[in-house]
Amino acid sequence: MTTPATGQRQADGGAPARRDAEETRRAILRAARHLLARQPHADITLKAIAARAGVSPPLVLKYFGNKDALLARVMSFEEDAAALLDAPLDSLGRHMVEHLLRSQLEQGADPILRIVFAPMHREDGEILRANFRTQVAERLTARLEGPDAGLRAELAVAMLLGLGVMFGIARGPRLRAEPVPRLIDRYAPGVQAHLTP
Repeated sequence: MTTPATGQRQADGGAPARRDAEETRRAILRAARHLLARQPHADITLKAIAARAGVSPPLVLKYFGNKDALLARVMSFEEDAAALLDAPLDSLGRHMVEHLLRSQLEQGADPILRIVFAPMHREDGEILRANFRTQVAERLTARLEGPDAGLRAELAVAMLLGLGVMFGIARGPRLRAEPVPRLIDRYAPGVQAHLTP
């Protein structure tokens, strides 16, 4: 049986099964990311993060030091960009679309969608924007060849954000009913067209 709050399997005695350290770390990051997409930075509490992750507040402190360090990690796109851009350029559009959709379906987290919530974070929103520009858009720009590389990178990322919003936030019923491989086949060529025109 799985507990609703933690997603952990229960042992025979009804107590939650122990998570390993990496799984616990991921649960805390997912919880913080979820809250960051719904509340201003200043309103997010350590207690709320811990409750969402199914752990105690001291455990959050053990792994991340303090709330600000944890949220700074969530506001970074460095790890997400590395996974998102981890493919040869000639197949990168397909990889990015698949990675975005699979992340939403299998992990409940979009690798870049949290940039959409930057306006609700006031001054912290500018940190989120700056991280996004340097860690995602500029990193992609550096991989592209030919004219207008920066513009093409931003257009490709804009297409991903649009798909992420429609799939994960608006929850378009036709989009969500379509098998993922067919969505990739239809959407990836448009993204790739900006990467290798």
